Amino acid sequence: VHMSIWMSDGRACSVKNLFSSLLQAFNIHVNSVLHCQVRYSQLLGLHQQIKKEYGNNVVPAFPPKKIFTLTPAEVEQRREQLEKYMQAVRQDPMLGASEMFNSFLRKAQQETQQIPTEEVPLEIYLSKRQKVTVNILTSDQTEDVLEAVASKLDLPDDLAGYFSLFLVREGVDGGLTFVRKLQDFELPYVSVTSLRSSEFYIALRKSYWDTAYDSDVMDNRVGLNLLYTQTVSDIERGWILVNKDQHRQLKSLQEKGSKKEFIRLCQTLKYFGYIQFDPCVTDFPEKGCHAIVSAGNNELNFQVKLPNEQMKEGSFKVTRMRCWRVTSSVPVANGTASTSPCSSAKCEVKLELAFEYLMSKDRLQWVTITSPQAIMMSICLQSMVDELMVKKSGGSIKKMLRKRPNGSLHRSESLQAVKSPPLLDSPDPDREQIVKLSTKLSSVSLRGISASNSANDVSGNDFHGNYAFEGIGDDDL
Repeated sequence: VHMSIWMSDGRACSVKNLFSSLLQAFNIHVNSVLHCQVRYSQLLGLHQQIKKEYGNNVVPAFPPKKIFTLTPAEVEQRREQLEKYMQAVRQDPMLGASEMFNSFLRKAQQETQQIPTEEVPLEIYLSKRQKVTVNILTSDQTEDVLEAVASKLDLPDDLAGYFSLFLVREGVDGGLTFVRKLQDFELPYVSVTSLRSSEFYIALRKSYWDTAYDSDVMDNRVGLNLLYTQTVSDIERGWILVNKDQHRQLKSLQEKGSKKEFIRLCQTLKYFGYIQFDPCVTDFPEKGCHAIVSAGNNELNFQVKLPNEQMKEGSFKVTRMRCWRVTSSVPVANGTASTSPCSSAKCEVKLELAFEYLMSKDRLQWVTITSPQAIMMSICLQSMVDELMVKKSGGSIKKMLRKRPNGSLHRSESLQAVKSPPLLDSPDPDREQIVKLSTKLSSVSLRGISASNSANDVSGNDFHGNYAFEGIGDDDL
């Protein structure tokens, strides 16, 4: 989770003097989207509560109070300090997962958007054709909404944790952009309505990567229908590559109503279970290359268009990433960085995901992706690492779930978005450890994408309409 703080533009303040030590307001952006507006005194109150609960040794330092009115330079210094503080709290596995911290953000989000607590209907999309409506409170958090959706669909509690809620934007061409995975510190209804655009909605999608877990989901009728619906949608939008022979086989299985066999065949297809991101720019293999990036199978897959118009494809395994980071650049106007670049809900900050990759047994290299979905990419990488580490320890995805005291579902701390822990330890100066770990690993290579290969693939448009969701109505779910 990328958290930033900017000066408020004063829209939610009764006065315009933002440099007043009493009325100073800050906009908190989470994942580049305006989340809430708070004052220094509110953040100080949160800090004091955390310190009382967890002690001085755990809580990071908080910017001190000032007796006199702050100058503009001091206000900017305080903003930077508060941003570092909030990032430090969020990235701490214990503090960032605490109900105290998350409830503070949820309450601030609701107050900033001035949405009263009341019962409302909320539409949750299962695919481009299907949706369910759940009655929730505007103050319900993400896990509460997920639980309501599972109950409406009659999906068992032990399977609800295999799915997550995502904020999705639909383009004018019908294409889908997965903006972000909804987190425990936000209120889904407030998050989607505050964007004030019909192109945004909330979708339910499986939240695991290992296809071995598909068997658990398919053992349940509702889980099978959800996975089948998602798979068909991914084929229609071109996320899963299908050639003509495979298309005929899938068509035959669908006509027979063989959903499990349909999914089993799809599991053998390229990019099954991947999330595809919007076109972006990368500096690999050359600076300024346009690319399509997909996340899945414990890797980031690149389809790169080189400056000479040649197309290349390559994959970066998460197990070879030493670390990664998300950075944002401030828009520049007249040669001067703005003090409030994200004062509106639609932030214009440029985001970059950079990861340090083990290219060969003794060579690390940074690869950078410039994309509005950089944070979503980072969250995908983090969840892949979480899953791999659970599997490595002999656990299962079911053990990544636990029950809240009142019996409702809650995601475990291992699924919280925290710092990106590398599977490869940080190398010593002589990098002997890297050499040892990489003896059986080959370096990344970009493969050419030939016209003959792409000609055998059925495009998303060719699939559109061929897979009707017969027998998967609301009653079936």
